[in-house]
Amino acid sequence: MTNTNNNHLRRQLGNSALAVSPVALGTWPMAGVTSLDINDDDSLATLRACAELGINFIDTAYCYGPNGESENLIRRALAESRDQFLLASKCGIHYNAEGNQTGDARPETILSECDESLQRMGTDRIDLYYLHSPDPKVPVAESAGAIRDLIVSGKVRYAGASNCSLEQIQEFHAVCPLTAVQLPYNMLQRDIEQQTVPWCRKENVAVIVYWALMKGLLAGRLNSLDQLAENDSRRKYPMYQGEEWEKNQAFIAQLQKIASECGKTVAQVVVNWTIHQPGITVALCGAKRPWQLEETAAAMQWQLTTDQLQTIDTAIAARGKAAAKRVFR
Repeated sequence: MTNTNNNHLRRQLGNSALAVSPVALGTWPMAGVTSLDINDDDSLATLRACAELGINFIDTAYCYGPNGESENLIRRALAESRDQFLLASKCGIHYNAEGNQTGDARPETILSECDESLQRMGTDRIDLYYLHSPDPKVPVAESAGAIRDLIVSGKVRYAGASNCSLEQIQEFHAVCPLTAVQLPYNMLQRDIEQQTVPWCRKENVAVIVYWALMKGLLAGRLNSLDQLAENDSRRKYPMYQGEEWEKNQAFIAQLQKIASECGKTVAQVVVNWTIHQPGITVALCGAKRPWQLEETAAAMQWQLTTDQLQTIDTAIAARGKAAAKRVFR
């Protein structure tokens, strides 16, 4: 693994004083909820690899694991290096007595979850704290007010909103000024470009995206559904089924040509494209092994040419919009 100084690549996080790497580590795979074949040793090694790879931004959530597995791993991995990193977490979703995720974004729940997240991660502040998802039973403004109170108390530095429509983002922002939003986005699912990204650019709010690799589909390593275990949760997504799967494979074949041309992997091409789209500040890349993070982190070190970008645009247009479960504009 190469020791890489990426300070020159840091980007300002919206209207904040924070400077972040354009590739961030997403720790959902380490929670062991939907990812198979995880273990603490590999997860800890992946977290510790961040500094060496130039990644200073780590994303987690209260519900990443029934017992806060991802947040606890962060404490164990970064106990001696906390100040080198910017930590983002999320509130408003937890596991109920039946072991299922459920939403609860009441102010009292948000305040309680923040305290527990601080303890789990072994830190006195959370750099960026998101409402994980709007709670239909609680006005977004009330949830935003709780995060505003956490900022006033010093437990949280900046506020974020995740998985919100533009209207919900605006409602949140009116009560508690946002520094960042987090939404799904990739080459084939680009709805947020229509309204949300322009609004964020106008308001100087960072856009942090997940699903850049479409849950691994755009990494270019899945040539057959037989490669997925029968209990792999990805089999449930439209992008992994029927005609959508066939269209995606044809699209990936085009990306493989570009990757070969520039001596990169398909995943690196996709992540590089993502972090250079107008208005996109950071791409969250999940990993459970150091080599996975090393691959995506390398996407920060170069840039696709104008001709390569044009070829990608042509391939995207030919593929057409991919099926998605939710649409955020």
